[in-house]
Amino acid sequence: MALYLGIDVGSITAKMVVIDEGDGVLAEVYLRNNGRPLETIQQGLEILSSRLGEKASIDGVATTGSARHLAAYLVGADLIKNEITAHSIAVIDLFPEAKTIFEIGGQDSKVIVLRAGVVVDFAMNTVCAAGTGSFLDQQAARLGISIEEFGRLAMQAKHPVRVAGRCTVFAETDMIHKQQIGHSVEDIVGGLCDSLVNNYLNNVCRGKELLSPIVFQGGVAANGGIRKALEKELETDLIIPKHFGLMGAIGAAKLVKRVKPVRTQFKGFELSRKSCSTRGFECSECENQCEVVELLVDREVVACWGDLCEKYRKSSGLITG
Repeated sequence: MALYLGIDVGSITAKMVVIDEGDGVLAEVYLRNNGRPLETIQQGLEILSSRLGEKASIDGVATTGSARHLAAYLVGADLIKNEITAHSIAVIDLFPEAKTIFEIGGQDSKVIVLRAGVVVDFAMNTVCAAGTGSFLDQQAARLGISIEEFGRLAMQAKHPVRVAGRCTVFAETDMIHKQQIGHSVEDIVGGLCDSLVNNYLNNVCRGKELLSPIVFQGGVAANGGIRKALEKELETDLIIPKHFGLMGAIGAAKLVKRVKPVRTQFKGFELSRKSCSTRGFECSECENQCEVVELLVDREVVACWGDLCEKYRKSSGLITG
């Protein structure tokens, strides 16, 4: 049975999915990076190997996400795709009637406009965290509650307060003021959800035609308060996929399945047991002064990037994806 691995490595989390020829999800991993993407990818491979069994053979690997090139160099990917393409493919296959995709992750968020199964427009927010999951994480920490409890409390809000959410700093200041004048935690949390939604719709989705059906995915889709606030603002129900947090990885796996590599470049699950690290240096041989990064596996340089002239990549005989 042919198996395909999709890897989605973002700024906060790493997601991995193995699918079969029928697009069935056989194994999945969802881990926080904690600022160490290499170690997280290795940990994910180890978990997948234990769930699939030692005899499992991968026939193709694709990577996506903001760290897709790093992941590709490390595991030996056959395909590298941007997040827009990966998320779109996953949705179109499952919900061909979908016209809009909301994807809100830990450090970035995006909107994708579909018409007849084709991407016609999109936008991403990668500058300010006010419309992303990290905004909720920060405010939950300030309130002393878990992010899971945050969602439950938001659903209990009867009169959500208005919180200035265009900036995380202003939001925290305003939230403290609301606490001091006596508003309940539930109403403050509900107000924070409304604030994130308004920021997302006014900034990321500005100028986009948001037609139903709308698919809502990404890690923040687990938060009932955000879903409630979105549905209230848009006056429509949202579709939440079963694997809402893994859609990028699923899309990547489906894309490499379509390619069907003759011989995969995947380096194997044993990579999880090897020593992996990166190191960087500034090349001074020309005025570009490139910041070059090397990837080492068992102390051997296996990949290199960041050199505009490709001097180091050529000398090592490596492909750039």
